[in-house]
Amino acid sequence: MASKILFDKGKVIAGIVIFLALLTFPFIYNLGKAAPAPEPELTPKAKAAKVCVRDTEYMNKEHMQLLDVWRDTSVREGKRIYVSPNGTAYEMSLSNTCLDCHSNKAEFCDRCHNYASVDPYCWDCHIDNPKEAQ
Repeated sequence: MASKILFDKGKVIAGIVIFLALLTFPFIYNLGKAAPAPEPELTPKAKAAKVCVRDTEYMNKEHMQLLDVWRDTSVREGKRIYVSPNGTAYEMSLSNTCLDCHSNKAEFCDRCHNYASVDPYCWDCHIDNPKEAQ
């Protein structure tokens, strides 16, 4: 009976080792192979402006939260002006403020969103190039 218990213990340990090897294989195999995040391509107007509604680091990480606040504030409270930390006033508008400088959606927005596998719902309501629609 004691040998039976030891025999089963070996199977359990072997099973755990095989399970852990299969579980970690994709991570170990792909270690160091991730592509760097793409840099958004700025339009000449955005390059010339040199300043956005917030600093570049903030916009890279928090732009969706800012756009959500803008949406809620303009739709629910009727306030349409955003004052940035540097004191500049901007219209709270994806189409008229953001897309005025960043008009190349495919090279600016889509490049990073595709890399991150996110599908923002902005374009459910907004057209991607308001200048062309006029």
